Amino acid sequence: MSGQASGPEVSAREGEVLAALGAGLSNAQIARRMHISVRTVEGHVSSLLRKYAVADRQALAARAPAADEAITPPGTIAGLPRPRTSFVGRRGDLDAVLATLAALADGGLVTLTGPGGVGKTRLAGTAAEAAASRYRYGAAFVDLVPVRDGLVAQAVAAVLGVSEHAEQPAEQAVLARLRRGPSLLVLDNCEHLPDAVAAFADQVLATCPTTILATSRERLGIPGERVRPLAPLPLGSDAEELFRDRAELAHPGHHLDPATVTDLCARLDGLPLAIELAAARSPSLGTAGLLSGLGDYLRLLAGGRGPVVRHRSLRAVIGWSHDLLAEDERAALRRLSVFAGDFDLRAAAAVTGLSPARAADLLGRLVDKSLVRHRDGGWYLLETIRAFAAEQLDGHPERDAARRHYLSWAADTATGLIERLDGGLDEDWRHDFDRVAGDLRAAAAMTPQGPDASAHRLLRLLARLSFARGFLRTSADLYERAARYAPSPSQGVRDLGHAADGAHVVNDSSRAFDLWLAAADQARAAGDGDARAVALARAVEMAGRFPVTFRSPIPYERRRELLREAMAAGDRDDPVVSARLACAAAWTAGPELLRPDPALAMAAVGAARAAGDPILVSAALDAARTVAVNEGRTRQAHRITAERLALLSGLDAYSPAHVAEIDDAQALACLDAVAAGDLPAARAVPVPGGDDAYGDSAYLTVSKTIPMVVLSGDLDEAVERGDAMWDGWLRAGRPRVFWMQVTLPFVVLAHGLRGDRDELARWRERAARQAAQHQGGAFQSRLAPLETFVDSRIALRLGELDRAAELAERAWEHRPPARYLPYARAAAVELVAAAGLPRAEADLAAVAAEVGDHEWAAATVLRAAGRHHKDLGALARAAELWDRMGARFEHACTLELIG
Repeated sequence: MSGQASGPEVSAREGEVLAALGAGLSNAQIARRMHISVRTVEGHVSSLLRKYAVADRQALAARAPAADEAITPPGTIAGLPRPRTSFVGRRGDLDAVLATLAALADGGLVTLTGPGGVGKTRLAGTAAEAAASRYRYGAAFVDLVPVRDGLVAQAVAAVLGVSEHAEQPAEQAVLARLRRGPSLLVLDNCEHLPDAVAAFADQVLATCPTTILATSRERLGIPGERVRPLAPLPLGSDAEELFRDRAELAHPGHHLDPATVTDLCARLDGLPLAIELAAARSPSLGTAGLLSGLGDYLRLLAGGRGPVVRHRSLRAVIGWSHDLLAEDERAALRRLSVFAGDFDLRAAAAVTGLSPARAADLLGRLVDKSLVRHRDGGWYLLETIRAFAAEQLDGHPERDAARRHYLSWAADTATGLIERLDGGLDEDWRHDFDRVAGDLRAAAAMTPQGPDASAHRLLRLLARLSFARGFLRTSADLYERAARYAPSPSQGVRDLGHAADGAHVVNDSSRAFDLWLAAADQARAAGDGDARAVALARAVEMAGRFPVTFRSPIPYERRRELLREAMAAGDRDDPVVSARLACAAAWTAGPELLRPDPALAMAAVGAARAAGDPILVSAALDAARTVAVNEGRTRQAHRITAERLALLSGLDAYSPAHVAEIDDAQALACLDAVAAGDLPAARAVPVPGGDDAYGDSAYLTVSKTIPMVVLSGDLDEAVERGDAMWDGWLRAGRPRVFWMQVTLPFVVLAHGLRGDRDELARWRERAARQAAQHQGGAFQSRLAPLETFVDSRIALRLGELDRAAELAERAWEHRPPARYLPYARAAAVELVAAAGLPRAEADLAAVAAEVGDHEWAAATVLRAAGRHHKDLGALARAAELWDRMGARFEHACTLELIG
């Protein structure tokens, strides 16, 4: 293989060393991390230098993906189960699969097809291990057996360790990770989800340099798919070797008659699973007894050897092995079939209704007979055997009891995970949730119709765990489902509220609005007027407060009508009801969006403080903050958002209601701090939306941090974030996002300060197109000074001093409450001073009188005065201000002036 996906063949250990070099570690640091000697590290580095044909460590490090970008270090495979037996035969199949993978330098799909039990999973895992070192961005193995409801992307996301974000469902989070570089993705057991897997694989192959190796009983049907049918093991060699190997494991030293083994393997059609089941019985029955026992099951199949017959043959062998079990073993196998994935001893005991000691004994016996398998401290059933056992359960009187036990176990397991989550000290809960998530979802899918306390409990717990794990959209769906099983209408109202908050977190406010209305209807059915009033008020507040996240804005008359209904429904003497109504009223004072009434906003803040709920106070403060912005009181808006952040700092980061408020406060706090010229405060705000800031949600999350990054002087990083923001916005379908009107000018500024005229022109054109979408609006007019600031600062940087008079006139045309006005006038006056225009002295005095505590403008005016008066002391004070703010680029520019 060549280039990216097919670089030099490196071992797993060399892959780890390469990743460590990419992270900038020295040989001694690598040795300590990997618990090997420095001399061994030097040997690996020398080998890598030869394989990559580069001259030094720096060039070698450039070949390694960043540690946080790769799926795994090259040569390792996330999610691959450790095999407990040897890989027998199939050298030709393995070589053919590896050759096909090697031919897909730019990614593609290889599907191993064949009947159940033919060995597709084992071959895929072995091939992945052999090929993994070729993929610089690592590999992942995803077992789809436990996956239900088409949640393929969630299963892959769990293995890759990525999460959903606002406007970035699991599919997009996975694509963002895979898009980073060449990788290998194994999708095992696709046959029960063919449409969902095909759609997911098609998305990956269309946009990512990823090679997919799938196993299925049939092809996925994607254009360009390379299908590798897997036949049973050839008789006379591999089949007999497999039988002898597995029989030796079951009974070391047991004598096997070669002729009888050959006859057995022929009767079993060379199917590996059938051979393993028979071999597990050889110690107790002997090879002659196996031939006799299998005769009754296989006699009717003697006439053919096609694929359908082979499938029937495997079922016959499983049936034969099942009928040889004792009755308690059969009962345990039937009940264990409810599990979609791996299970531990506690789970097995809960579902079988046995004591742990009794369950352990039965599991041991079933493992000995190869009907249950053991791995990584737990047990599992092969899908073919699980399906057979499930058929036995479906026709048995104990089916309902087994399902009730399963549901109860699932709810208890979810409760335990919630307790660990709430404890805050156990980070391993995520790993354990991923291990049982398939079963929790499968149990939730078995819930009966109508109100059911157990089903409701499980769905609510699973919704909260899914939210905490990062599956935000799935969480909202589960909360909405929980409402249908709620034991009381009041509980259903709370569930729908959680669903609405979850939808709001992912910026689907239209759905959140509908869910609040559904909650109001349910509250009316329950006769709960206060709950109805709160639900209606939340819908009204959301429509007025977050209009840009709606697919289409809610008409003003509709909002007023709902507010009247809310006020008529609830007890206004109740503090919470009163606060919610007051907040909704503030946001619905008039038909113009984002124009809360000042008096009503202050009344809402007072009512919220009386209620004592920090979420309520934060929502009301947001109305007061918007009033301040509308009136040009930028510093006050900054103080209010800082207060919101302090209020929310101790809230539950895994609660949809809390996260919706926290994300909004963080986003506004960063922007408000920049607008007020308080750069240190802007840098101190946590990045909204989580740490993985470069996914397809970048246009919503990272976009709000770009102004701070540019002003801090991290111009290269700002350019990278700008590109990620723009690409994510395009992939999301170019939604109408007004935050980008603030962000795009700062990306323009970054390119201008870097002196890249081509990129400067390209981004200016992008910013102009975005501004044209909102031409004439109040928000757009308030942002006009931002363009003047950017143009003035770039003109100064590029030496375009002939623009000074024009930009100065424009700066003084802007009037309060325009946002970014201090930036515009301060930048324009520095350009005027640099150009030596006669108006410099008067403009300097005027701007100096109005900058107040706007640190950025104050530093700019000081530097402008130093330029105009050739005052080194003023320049030194400006440099000190820039340094204190952490504005590295401006500090460097000022030092250049000082010389």
